[in-house]
Parts: sequence; C-alpha cells; structure tokens
Amino acid sequence: MLDGRTPLQVFERGTVAGVRGAVDPEFILMGDNARPHRALLVDEFLESEDIRRMDWPARSPDLNPIEHIWNALGRAIATRNPPPRTIQEIKTTLLKKWDQLPQEMINCLISSMKSRCKACISVRRDHTPY
Repeated sequence: MLDGRTPLQVFERGTVAGVRGAVDPEFILMGDNARPHRALLVDEFLESEDIRRMDWPARSPDLNPIEHIWNALGRAIATRNPPPRTIQEIKTTLLKKWDQLPQEMINCLISSMKSRCKACISVRRDHTPY
C-alpha cells in the first residue's frame, strides 16, 4: 500500500522501472482515492516518476476489482480452522490463498470493468450491483 507513511525508498530500488517493464512504460496507476493514498508525499513521488493516475471517483469500491479479491481472501481466512493466530500466520495464509485464487476469477473481474463503469454512469454514481 502506498500512503504518506510508506518508505518511498522501496520504489527507488527499481520497482517503478520493473512495473514499467512488466506492464507497460506508459502504465496508469489505478488507486482508490483514499485520503492516505493521496498524501502530498505520495503525489510528489508519483509526479517525480511521471506516473499518471487514473481518474477515479472517491468511495467507489464497487468499481475496483481488487476490492473483490480482498473480500475473497478475507472470507478464505475467516473460514480457516484453526484461524491464524499471529501476524506471520496471517501473512502466510494470505499469500497461500492469493496463490490459490483462480485465474478465471481475476480475468472475469478485469473483463467486467467496462460494464462496471457503464453501471456506475447509469445510476449516476449511486450503488451498483457490483
């Protein structure tokens, strides 16, 4: 997560270049406009790296596919018996469950973006079925 407390030197070690190389040199950052993610420190860093942000309505988790992934991961951990008891167990379980997410689920979330945006526009930014 990138916020005002993130040690930005993590990104100075080549992460931005790595993302550009793996995704696209002209990638656009999709964020959620949460206040911590819009901290001045973050904005300045992104500007210094010439990283563009996608225009994104505030408080729109229904549009953000990653929110559905977090939900699926949370449910997977909640049903674990016994539940994770330490931070390390939570991390390990999250990583394991992340690796087990079906690629088809991720592909479906990505391909639904056009209809998500259309739904948001049609309800004039009110609640959508997503």
